[in-house]
Formats: sequence, C-alpha cells, structure tokens
Amino acid sequence: MTGANQFSTGADGIDARAAALVRDAVLGDLARRVVDECGADVGLVGVPDRPDRPRAMALRHWAGTRADLLHGLHVRLGTGLGGRALAERAPTWVPDYRAATTISHHYDAAVSAEGLYAMLTVPLLQDGVVHGVVYASMRTVVPFGDVRIAAVADLAAVATRALAGASAWTTATPAPTHARRPAPPARPPELPARLTPRELEVLRWAAIGRTNPEIADQLGLTCNTVTGYLKSAMHKFGVRNRVELTIAARDFGLVS
Repeated sequence: MTGANQFSTGADGIDARAAALVRDAVLGDLARRVVDECGADVGLVGVPDRPDRPRAMALRHWAGTRADLLHGLHVRLGTGLGGRALAERAPTWVPDYRAATTISHHYDAAVSAEGLYAMLTVPLLQDGVVHGVVYASMRTVVPFGDVRIAAVADLAAVATRALAGASAWTTATPAPTHARRPAPPARPPELPARLTPRELEVLRWAAIGRTNPEIADQLGLTCNTVTGYLKSAMHKFGVRNRVELTIAARDFGLVS
C-alpha cells in the first residue's frame, strides 16, 4: 500500500516523480519483506515529515494488517516506540508494547485494535538523514532475538541505500556540458579504529546471527570473552548494540 504523493513540476519534475515512485516501491516492498522474511505478523513503514530534522512521521506502508487504525497514523517525535526510534535514531524493541514502561502510550488504541504485542523499530538512517522507520510487529508476547533483529536491520540497510540513491536524483545539480569532468573515484570510509583479528572474527560470527554462547563454542572461548570482544568492537565503532555494530561493519565492508 502506498500513500498519496505530491510530485514536483518544472525542469526536474520527471526526476522528482521517478524518485517518489522508487521511494514508494522500496518502502512498500520493505513492509512486505519484514512479514515474508523475518517472521513478523505485521510490517509497517513510517515516513518522516522532514528527513533532516523530523518532527513526526506517518505510517504510509503496511503489510499483514487486519484493522485500519494504523493506516496513515501520525506518530510524533519521541512518542510510542516508532517515535522513540525516530528521536534516538537507533533500533528499539519491546516484547510487550502494551505493558512497556520505557515508551509513551499515545497509540495504544491502534496497537490494540491490530492485536499487536512484541514490536521492533529500526530507523532508515544514512548520513544524518532519516528516510523512514520500519516496524516489525508480532501478535504474541515474545522477546526479539539477535537473529530477527539483525534480519530486520539488514532489510532496513538495503532499503536505506536504495532511498539514498533515489534522493540523489533530485538533489544532484549537473554541471554544464562543457565543464563536466570525470568524477574522482569514491574513497572508502576509514575505520575509526583498527579491530584486532580476534575482534573481527567474533564480529563476523555475530553478523550472521550467532549468539554469544554459539560463538564461544565455535571459537573455543568463554561467553564473557566473546562479550568482551563485542563490547570492544562497539566502543571502537561508537555504537551501542550488536545490531548497530553489524550495520557499521557492513558499511565498512568488514562483513558481507
């Protein structure tokens, strides 16, 4: 499902229309894939009113819903789980939305009408721009394991790159024909700090969804040692959890 769009007119109207169509296709596909590939009962995607400094977002894309109270719902910055992800620009999740004490409950009526309990939200964030927030929701009370969180984060990362490409269509200003020169090759990002071989080895196992006990058994380490390596890697990347760590590692090409 796709909400209404306003297309610009003028010299760049075609590019703006094409970019809007791509955004709708990417976000609609993201909502469906959260349900089809991540085992969620409902997939939602919120679109912010302002990508650079959002104040709110509207739920414009959905899959697996039974009621319509979530359709087009406006979520203010910092409210509910999605508004919190929008404000903090970080993944957030709760095993039981209705009983959660770490979020506001502005949208309980819509959530209850849909029969949702467990909920995960991941922002579609790149270079300080929030392209949206994806929700993965369940109709049961369950904790979100690392594998499912990583799977949703992976889909969000793929969608973010596609949205950034579409956005570039309307922001790039081509130089006059006589002044154009070949663009220099893009420099790969530099690691904030070099990982040790052991940190990298543990990180690669974590990136494919292995739990700390599984990694410890695979590498002949203790769980505390694995946790220590992951915390050290998080510190070097400046991230707060293993989902953000996996995303950062993929951005730097350390994991596939």
